[in-house]
Amino acid sequence: MSKQIKAVSLISGGLDSLLSTKLLLDQGIHVEGINFFTGFCVEGHTHAIRKQKSDKPKRNNALWVAEQLGIKLHIIDVIEEYRDVLLNPKHGYGKNMNPCLDCKGFMVKKAKQWMEENDFDFIITGEVMGQRPMSQRKETMPIVQAESGAGDLLLRPLCAKHLPPTKAEIEGWVDREQLLDFSGRTRKPQMALAKEYGFDDYATPAGGCCFLTDKQYSDKLVDMWESRGNRDYQLDDLMMLKVGRHIRPNKRFKMIIAREEGEVKFLEGYRNQYAHLYSTSCNGPIALIDGEPNQEDVKIAAKILARYSQGRDEDLVDVEVKLQIGVAQQFSVTPFKPEEINKNWMV
Repeated sequence: MSKQIKAVSLISGGLDSLLSTKLLLDQGIHVEGINFFTGFCVEGHTHAIRKQKSDKPKRNNALWVAEQLGIKLHIIDVIEEYRDVLLNPKHGYGKNMNPCLDCKGFMVKKAKQWMEENDFDFIITGEVMGQRPMSQRKETMPIVQAESGAGDLLLRPLCAKHLPPTKAEIEGWVDREQLLDFSGRTRKPQMALAKEYGFDDYATPAGGCCFLTDKQYSDKLVDMWESRGNRDYQLDDLMMLKVGRHIRPNKRFKMIIAREEGEVKFLEGYRNQYAHLYSTSCNGPIALIDGEPNQEDVKIAAKILARYSQGRDEDLVDVEVKLQIGVAQQFSVTPFKPEEINKNWMV
């Protein structure tokens, strides 16, 4: 009996990885998915906290893709290993803090390690030539193959006909004629193919799966590093950057103010880790304080919080501030007017 050929597919949760994997399944290849959790992934995080798009079920799209395809998905924590990719990218950053080319090489390298440890034969990605300005260009795709060590074990089914044949094609494991020649930024060919396959509830095919491509998130990350004087971070730090309204009145401290009920509940879980404040004379959000404010800073924080409470139009709002567990200060403050909150404070 001939050996069952097996491939590991990088599953981001997007349309491209869904389609590239489906193409190989249709050729009789045994495929299992792999999803690397860096700490900056959109999947499985704060998309389930807020009420945005409340008409759609909250889900992890990588798991949803695996379910649609009927394949096993391996989710692997690479938070610590990913630090060097983010902090020291050989190929630099993209438009924001996204080290996309180094990131892709890292992911493929990790997939190759997994492939070898689990006796699989080759690797699949959903890359499309010309789709991403940094990592998915004709001249950068060979860099990923070389620096990851994957070489011709890396197959990109959606754009394979624009690339040299890989081992899977040369060995006859995969029929190259059934692979595709997609290219460019447009997603119309992928959307048409998804319709042909009957996939109609996939994730929006844009925006990527990483918060580092988002300008607001990247700005908050850089601000955090600059305020602390180093580029260290913990997972809780990364989570906090995804939630709330961030306001930094000065270099000593920053406020993180909940914007809706889901964020209130989320931030309340961090009350024992952060100084925090909330209004007691009216309904309003909780706010966490990151940094070391002095007494005048605490009063400013109370005025800002009052501005975002339901007492914003009152003469005075009572605010309780807890700078440490078991120690509280009470303030009656006049809420800041909108024009009194400096736009430069907004992170």
